[in-house]
Amino acid sequence: MAGNMMDLSKFNIDAPRWDQSTFMGRLKHFFNITDPRTVGVSNANLDKAKDLVDRCRAGTLLPGTTKEQLLYAKKLYDSAFHPDSGDRMNLIGRMSFQVPGGMAITGLMLQFYRSVPAVVFWQWVNQSFNALVNYTNRNAASPITAKQIGVAYLTATSTALATAVGLNLYTKIAAVKGITQVVISRVTMAAPGMIILPIIMEKLEKYPFMQRIKFFHAPLQVTLVGCFLIFMVPAACSLFPQRCSMATSKLDPELKESITTMYGDKVKYVYFNKGL
Repeated sequence: MAGNMMDLSKFNIDAPRWDQSTFMGRLKHFFNITDPRTVGVSNANLDKAKDLVDRCRAGTLLPGTTKEQLLYAKKLYDSAFHPDSGDRMNLIGRMSFQVPGGMAITGLMLQFYRSVPAVVFWQWVNQSFNALVNYTNRNAASPITAKQIGVAYLTATSTALATAVGLNLYTKIAAVKGITQVVISRVTMAAPGMIILPIIMEKLEKYPFMQRIKFFHAPLQVTLVGCFLIFMVPAACSLFPQRCSMATSKLDPELKESITTMYGDKVKYVYFNKGL
């Protein structure tokens, strides 16, 4: 037992289990933290996981703690707590909720599109969901005002554009890079289900047996969307590193000047959380 604790005393719980500079390393990481099974974990157990992570960081682990317990606690922590603020994120906005939430909304959008009111309603539901996800997974290093949140929501629901644009409407510097990467990731995440699935369903609906079970079309589409998202959520999140870097020479002049005033020319790069 003493040997086990000695090993754990040197365990860096914040060090990534997989190399985040490679796509495969990021893919394994996001498969781990976007696991939809973590959605069912209670807040009490999530708080216990956070407490274990905090104890590991502080070097105050209780006797008998195992590496497996620490790894599972870190998985729950990464899936439910914001990497910048450390606050527990709302359930619907977590990336681990993308599979159940996305499969339901996308499946219903694909099923109910034959009338204008249905299209408008499900687009509103979808963009409201996207706005909440974007807000939940934003870069939380800087506070966001109620006005900015309102602009983000109205932008998303009225134009069906990426809500990150609204959330960062007044932000300069590294925002352009972060927003661009997030938008590309989100489009990649949704594209297979929105493009490939309608083609599959169009071909299937021509068969007589499918015409006899029209009541089953919606559940089938929801299930198929879920199959796409199981793989596409972690894959899309893995396209770019979550922790981005940027040369100070490319920063907004005001920010660049403040860094130069404090540190001179020593700081060549800055690092930031681009959000998911």
